[in-house]
Amino acid sequence: MLIAASIARKIVATVGAVVGFVFVYETTIPDSRDTWPRAIAPLNAAPQPGTELEFSATAYCKGETTASGAEVRSGMAAADPALLPVGTVVRVSSRNVRYDGVWTVMDTGPAVQGRLIDLYMWSCHEALAFGRQPIRMTVLRLGWNPKNSAPSLIDSLFRGRERKRNVPQPRALASPLT
Repeated sequence: MLIAASIARKIVATVGAVVGFVFVYETTIPDSRDTWPRAIAPLNAAPQPGTELEFSATAYCKGETTASGAEVRSGMAAADPALLPVGTVVRVSSRNVRYDGVWTVMDTGPAVQGRLIDLYMWSCHEALAFGRQPIRMTVLRLGWNPKNSAPSLIDSLFRGRERKRNVPQPRALASPLT
């Protein structure tokens, strides 16, 4: 009832609520990527699922289909197939948070050799403004095979628990015709 009695108190309460909401909205919440420091793999190391690597990134905007046969769209990248085969999924961390995220290698190119990744962007102006910049990249999956994925925390906990329990694997039943 104290706030309802005066318009000035209502305004002060409203402004206080808006300021409080803005502070809460702008708060950065740490996530699991920020809690564990990761070691960066040496330059001569081959990319493996779960490793963080330093790459150089450029951007491209031309083309209609990729080396995998898919039509181009944002979230796709081109890489050297000797290092990152088509189908590889990576998480990119760059200086500009706008380009951070998960990218899928769906293309190759004659100019994309070594530790260079080429990110597809719809706008050619944006691709030119991107230029060449150093990035950190974590390999989430190497190629198309899901078994080449980096083990998640849940997988390692549950698989480890099953190994410790030493649960026997079910045997296949013999066919009645044999």
